[in-house]
Amino acid sequence: MVIGIAFLAVLAFIGWLIARAIKAKSIKAHSISYGIAVVAGVFTYGYLLSLDFPQLIKVVASIIVGIILIIFGALYQRRKAAR
Repeated sequence: MVIGIAFLAVLAFIGWLIARAIKAKSIKAHSISYGIAVVAGVFTYGYLLSLDFPQLIKVVASIIVGIILIIFGALYQRRKAAR
């Protein structure tokens, strides 16, 4: 069900882009990035809902570990650049 909604969201997003292009209105980069992020979030939500509970815990834990590693990498890079 959620995947079907995500597919319709992708079609709506593409239709919105085409409508903007036909009307010759400018499309800002952040609008496209935001739309792609929303559609990717809906697909991710649908995927996570389709998992069984132990596998869901593993996926969420790996996402949290990835976030922590990205934060540590950014802090290390900022400290190294400050020197």
